Amino acid sequence: MSYQALYRKFRPEDFEDVKGQEHIVTTLKNQIKADHIGHAYLFCGTRGTGKTTVAKVFAKAVNCENPSEKGPCGECEMCRSIASGSSMNVVEMDAASNNKVDDIRQVIEEVQYSPPQGKYKVYIIDEVHMLSTSAFNALLKTLEEPPSYLIFILATTEVHKIPLTIMSRCQRYDFKRISVDTIAARLQELLDREGIQAEERALQYIAKLADGALRDGLSLLEQCISFYFGETLTYEKVLNVLGAVDNDVYASFAVKLAQNDVAAMMEMIDGIIAEGKDLTRFCDEFIWYLRNILIVKSTKQPGHIIDMSEENLSILMGIGESMEMEMVFRYIRVLSEVQNQMKYATQKRVLFEVALIKLCRPQMENDYESVVNRLHNIEEQIRRGVVALAAGDGVMQGDSLPSDPAHGANSPGGDGGAKKQLPKAVPEEVKELAANWYQVVNQLSREDKTMLSQATLTVDDKGSLVIAFAQDTCYSYFAGKEERKAALTHAAEQVTGKQVDIEYRFIKDRQEYDSLPELRGMFGDQDIKIEMME
Repeated sequence: MSYQALYRKFRPEDFEDVKGQEHIVTTLKNQIKADHIGHAYLFCGTRGTGKTTVAKVFAKAVNCENPSEKGPCGECEMCRSIASGSSMNVVEMDAASNNKVDDIRQVIEEVQYSPPQGKYKVYIIDEVHMLSTSAFNALLKTLEEPPSYLIFILATTEVHKIPLTIMSRCQRYDFKRISVDTIAARLQELLDREGIQAEERALQYIAKLADGALRDGLSLLEQCISFYFGETLTYEKVLNVLGAVDNDVYASFAVKLAQNDVAAMMEMIDGIIAEGKDLTRFCDEFIWYLRNILIVKSTKQPGHIIDMSEENLSILMGIGESMEMEMVFRYIRVLSEVQNQMKYATQKRVLFEVALIKLCRPQMENDYESVVNRLHNIEEQIRRGVVALAAGDGVMQGDSLPSDPAHGANSPGGDGGAKKQLPKAVPEEVKELAANWYQVVNQLSREDKTMLSQATLTVDDKGSLVIAFAQDTCYSYFAGKEERKAALTHAAEQVTGKQVDIEYRFIKDRQEYDSLPELRGMFGDQDIKIEMME
């Protein structure tokens, strides 16, 4: 006999052998036991979860001469003929290649004749969503008033494409993704039958890559044991065959990303490609690793959710402490975007490397997550003794922090003498200041500019300039930080030559915030160009 793929060789022959779909199997067994068998079933779910397999087992069970708790006996004449494919009682049809109305009309003609043997004539239509609209319409009448001996089982991976008129006439069963533990246990069971040794860790990894599809897991397992024929299947061998990367590499890569070490990440990517690893899979699994970091930062007992050893979980928690939640959100967002592009790109490496550079330079974006990322980078620089210059991105090693954020002799009190008393600005002068706001912020540090770009400028009844924030992070950056407030006040006075009262507000209600009049917009876009990039 010619060689059979594992997923065909070990296809379940009865309900007891079906894994991960107990809710469906129990219902179908009870229907057979009570003789309450429907005339139309809709099996929907992702690939490799057992839709066609359960349909075949059910077709045998309803025609079996000696059905049991397991379903079909597998020994009677009907079971043997259906298993061999010679029975006229069970007809399989692939709607992907037989999707025309004429194909369905032929089926309708055939169902007029009762089965020569057995109780039921079962039509299994796979990928039924591929049928044309006219084919669905032709099938509708037969589904509505079928002969007593007829059963339709419609299987699909895209249930949203099935017309509602068809769905309403079927019993719908949703096949769930199969858990990693269930797939791994099934793989171990089949390897025991074959007499092949494998590490539990290796099977767990294959089960994870299967993504809920047992058939995919069997295909990946077959690929691995074919490469290492006659040898014990280890975790390292699985990584080598499937072009995957060890967990330690993802941990190291995450640390380098948090440190904005572009050069080190580029070296790691070069090594991964040199070893023949798939870059798209690396990106996909690194996104999953970042997801695990989110779980660690969001839950008190991440071990109940994350399938990982205690050692690796401890490492994951340590990496999570070095990242802000918003940073991880941003990493996942950017990498998910580039992952979709990599599927169709010829230069996958270039796309991925550009994304990494973008991740390490949050100043390239002005969204909230990027602002938090930039603040985190500044704090890390200060912690390591590297101080960002106010004029731009340049840094100097070993410089001490200046006593005033304005960094110069023009700082308040910078000349060592008493501050000159200025006349107070009137409301019209405050509005003019808002019109020339770019002159104010260009005197400030890059971080101050970023935070102020998220604010709305308005004037209250007292003639004070109100800087309103909708984001607590940006508001907290100024609230309680007198040196930052002093720098902004000084910059405003430099522009107006008048004393300007500035008030900072955090407005949680988004509708209230959006209703504030924005003074910068009253004078045209040409007046509000702020140099965010130096």
